[in-house]
Formats: sequence, C-alpha cells, structure tokens
Amino acid sequence: MGLRLDEIVARLGGVIVGAGDTVVSRIATLETAGAGDLAFLANPKYRHQLATTRASAVIMAAPAAPDLNAAILTPQPYLYYARVAQWLNPEPPSAPGIHPSAVVEGRVASSASIGPNVWIASGAVVGEGAVIGANCSVGQDAVIGAGSRLAANVVIYARCQIGARCLIHGGAVIGSDGFGFARDADDSWVKIPQVGRVIIGNDVEIGAGTTIDRGALGDTVIGDGVKLDNQIQVGHNVQIGANSALAGCVGIAGSAAIGARCTVGGGAIILGHLKIADEVNISAGTLVGKSIPKSGSYSGTVPFLEHGDWLRNFARLRHLDAMADKIRALEQRLAALEKKS
Repeated sequence: MGLRLDEIVARLGGVIVGAGDTVVSRIATLETAGAGDLAFLANPKYRHQLATTRASAVIMAAPAAPDLNAAILTPQPYLYYARVAQWLNPEPPSAPGIHPSAVVEGRVASSASIGPNVWIASGAVVGEGAVIGANCSVGQDAVIGAGSRLAANVVIYARCQIGARCLIHGGAVIGSDGFGFARDADDSWVKIPQVGRVIIGNDVEIGAGTTIDRGALGDTVIGDGVKLDNQIQVGHNVQIGANSALAGCVGIAGSAAIGARCTVGGGAIILGHLKIADEVNISAGTLVGKSIPKSGSYSGTVPFLEHGDWLRNFARLRHLDAMADKIRALEQRLAALEKKS
C-alpha cells in the first residue's frame, strides 16, 4: 500500500512541510529508513538522527528540521505514527467459515472464521466477524463478541465473556481457577470451588501467555480498552478499570482493584485486596503493598513511595557508604575531644 502525505493529512490532520505528493509505503525508524519510508521522531534525544535519515518523510513535532525531504508536523508524533502504522498494516482478512476439523457444538455467526482443531462447546456463542485461531477452546456457555480475534491455542473457560473487537494472543488462558484453598487441621489443603466468571469488555488486548483467573464467587472484570502485555497473572476477583495498560510479567493478587487509565510497569507486583485509584502510574518492578488512594506516579520496593520521594531517597542511598565513613570519622573526633576534656 502506498499513501501520499496529503492523503494522510486529509484523514489524520497535521501540517505538511515539503512535497505533499510524496508517497510512502512503510513505517521505519530514522536510522533504518530509506526511500519510500515514513519515519517518526517521538523522543527528542534522537533528533540528531534527522541529519542522516534517508526517509522520504518524517512525522515530528514543530518546528521542522532543515534539509528533510518532507515532514508531517503534529503535537503528538507517537500517536500519529501509531495511526499511520495501522493504516499501512491492516489486519489480514479471514475467510468466514468453519474448518472441517473443528468441533462446533455452540452457535457461530455465519461471518465468523473458525480454524483447524477448534472446539466450541455447547451453549457457547461466537459473534459476527469473530476469528478463532487453530487449536482454540471455547468453553460451555462462553461468549466471544463481534469482531474479536483469538490467536492459536487460546483457552476460554466456561461462562466467560469476551467483548467486541478484542484481540487475545496465543497461549492466553481466560477463566482458569483462582488460587483458593483452605488449610485443614491436618495441614492439607481443601480446594474452594471457583464459581465466578471472567468478564472482558470491548477493545481489550491480552498478550501471549497471560492468565486471567475466574472469580471465586463474583466475577473478575477487565474494563473496556484495557491493554495487557505478555505473561501477566491476574488473580481471581480482580477489577481493572477502563483504558489501563499493564506491561509484561505484572502479577496481581486476588481481589485487587485497579482504577481507570492506570499504567503498571513490567514485573510490578500488586498484593491482594488493595485498591488503586484512577490515573496511577506504577513503575517497573514496584511492589505495591498498600492501597493507593490518589493519582500520581509510584516507584520502589519495600516500602514503595510517591515517585518523587522515592527518587530523593534513592539518591541518598547511593552515597550511603560515603556518609557512613564520614559518621565514623566524626565519632572518632568526638571520642578524641571527650578524652581531652
């Protein structure tokens, strides 16, 4: 697909500097771009690469750099790049129909695509235009919303609900049992039946290998527009608010509630039964051991702190050895003065 810059701007806005009839067919980085490529500058620290890029055009914030072939100026270059990239890389169409090797006991819309070795259990519903990849399992009475796509080897347990236009990557498991056990007098463990569901809203993306446990009694709920990276663990009865985004290997213990428009960095841990306010940003590797009642950025391990406080304390930690040496020297001088007196 080739797009003219003036065609792009007509749809997405922005200001063209240079030739509007420049044609681009691929998105590339400033460093690797060549003729016919559209590059982008989102981080000012890479601005020096504008002098050597061979891109036909660059998406960037004003002002435009001199000597570029052409540019599209926009206040949010990264967002603009994302939208152009979607345009240039549309999802490949899937032919409607059911593969002969699939086992379909539920109801499948005529426009849906069901791949090889798929199992659709009794009572399950697959909506219009949905795509179910090879070897997927959709349990009894589960619902897959219109336009949603399951990559190969996804497992949707019984009674779970997936909203419209969702994307679930390979190896994800939705609705497995939560970790619920009671200790008996002989120290053995008695399993607590997990009878809730997983309810996933519209426009949610779930990464490869991510697991979302069903609720113990109520439901685990993932709000509209949530983005979950690969290998995330979401415990039973967790609530995640709309348009939150969680990076890889985050672990959320049971019954935690995360607000809307939050971000959680990779490898962070959120303990159970905590409440996280809307618009909270949690840095990578942070251990959240208590509820966060107000928006802001938070970092650290034990204890975690408001981000600015954590940075100041960490800066002091870097000088701890030098401070200890100074204290020892002061103690020695004080002891010497006390002897003289």
